Amino acid sequence: MLKVKNLSAGYDNVPVIFDVSFEINEGEMVSIIGSNGAGKTTILRAVSGLIKPFAGEIEFLGKRIDMLPPHEIVKLGIAHVPEGRHVFGKMTVRDNLLIGAYTLKNDDEVKKTLEEVYEIFPRLKERENQKAETLSGGEQQMLAIARGLMSKPKLLMVDEMSLGLMPIFVDKVLEILKEISRRGMTILLVEQKVQEALEVADRGYVLQTGRIVAEGSGKELLESELVKKAYMGM
Repeated sequence: MLKVKNLSAGYDNVPVIFDVSFEINEGEMVSIIGSNGAGKTTILRAVSGLIKPFAGEIEFLGKRIDMLPPHEIVKLGIAHVPEGRHVFGKMTVRDNLLIGAYTLKNDDEVKKTLEEVYEIFPRLKERENQKAETLSGGEQQMLAIARGLMSKPKLLMVDEMSLGLMPIFVDKVLEILKEISRRGMTILLVEQKVQEALEVADRGYVLQTGRIVAEGSGKELLESELVKKAYMGM
């Protein structure tokens, strides 16, 4: 579904990631793990069109997308849930979700998608008329993911879903992502909580100082000496 080939990208002509290549097959949950500052967010920003690569290619469903603007990439079927959630605090839960549905063609489709999202996130249904700023951090993360789903994406990219959350909410959000995956959604999860990310992933990639240094199944990476030493203190 997604092919990233020899990607280099960064900010103000300073590269952050170097010659990064990876791919995601339809229906997979893939994790890119690495410490803070390794370049994980930069990869997602390049895929979603928020920054333009210095070099390399990005293909989605066989089409080059690395020169497309972000709104065109969303229309093709990629949703990006950003680090830090970025919900619209003064707007209700429902209105936040409806913003995510701007690519849908008619009211019936929006209504049906909203019902599907509420089925996955019953807590948001209960709070649909509350302002987003009144939600807990975990509920705001659920709202950010749900807003991404409202565009009916083929690929959902989630950046640092555990950021600022208590462990109980991290577990809850991971369970939700697993449920979304079971329903057939392809997911790219970028995360610095290495064990949690690899336990739910079909496959994973390890990013260090802007370069992919290892790849394999989630289980293989959890058992690798590199991951144990670098990220799990073993």
